[in-house]
Amino acid sequence: MTLAENVSTVLATVATAEKTIDKLGQTTVIGVTKYVEADQARALFQAGITNLAENRTELFLDKHEKMSDLPITWHLIGTLQRRKVKDVINLVDYFHALDSIKLAREIDKRAEHVIKCFLQVNVSGEASKHGFSPDELDTVLSEISELDNVQIVGLMTMAPIDATNDELDDLFAKAKALQVSIAAKNLTNIPCTDLSMGMSRDYQTAIQHGATFVRIGSEFFK
Repeated sequence: MTLAENVSTVLATVATAEKTIDKLGQTTVIGVTKYVEADQARALFQAGITNLAENRTELFLDKHEKMSDLPITWHLIGTLQRRKVKDVINLVDYFHALDSIKLAREIDKRAEHVIKCFLQVNVSGEASKHGFSPDELDTVLSEISELDNVQIVGLMTMAPIDATNDELDDLFAKAKALQVSIAAKNLTNIPCTDLSMGMSRDYQTAIQHGATFVRIGSEFFK
């Protein structure tokens, strides 16, 4: 299948998943381009995926420069070292991996405008994954709410690569419940109305549990 056909298939699958929760058109599909060159990322944009993501600072800066002529909404979805914040944070539209208070403070210090961030939450409890535990959130959110240039637009979580369907249902449902509970607190700079979860292998299930941003790579470039 061509790239355009893959895009059409993914968007149709997204629409089908949205229908199950009666929220058609409310999912932002992010094209993850970390495994492809800039020309393929450009082709993905031209095929209709206008939100693109990278997981490494160097790859992000390279593609951002090579595609500066396009009105791309850029997402940084990988771990960000504090020493690299100054190089990249003012170029991204969304940052999906805020995983420490120190990083939040560095972003606040370096930002030239309010940065839309997703708080990374390790709902699955995997030792190999970054992110806050659900039990830490009250303390974390209290501190972050005091930062002028950091806005927590939602939560981000990732499922284990070998998760069963039942495990996916459980994890995504817990993430949604956390997002709803935080949004209800009406904290300063923390609207927390969005949920970034679901990748190529599990985005349909994520949408059915309330994901508003899904990160898809291999399904486009297979």
